Amino acid sequence: HVQLVESGGGSVQAGGSLRLSCAASGYTYSSYCMGWFRQAPGKEREGVAAIDSDGSTSYADSVKGRFTISQDNAKNTLYLQMNSLKPEDTAMYYCAAESGYCPPTQADFGYWGQGTQVTVS
Repeated sequence: HVQLVESGGGSVQAGGSLRLSCAASGYTYSSYCMGWFRQAPGKEREGVAAIDSDGSTSYADSVKGRFTISQDNAKNTLYLQMNSLKPEDTAMYYCAAESGYCPPTQADFGYWGQGTQVTVS
């Protein structure tokens, strides 16, 4: 079965960096859309970045120029490099997967990890 396990979260001061990882198993990794989402307390979950099955990437406006999504197909691992972190980036970060091209909404992602907390002070 599909399993996604995030890691790399933590506490960091504003302006700092973190790299999140999402280890995937149970499916043909390279044929899936992979995405990062986040949810802050009291707010709805929002999309952060995605990498499509053809390698194309997309970002939320709020993170463009600061975050970079990438993947290592040999390791079945998705990454999110986060630089110039701001307090408003504080949230639980989740990775998600869906077969084929990226779906139009987050509700269409069928597989989710358990999340990793990022706190920026």
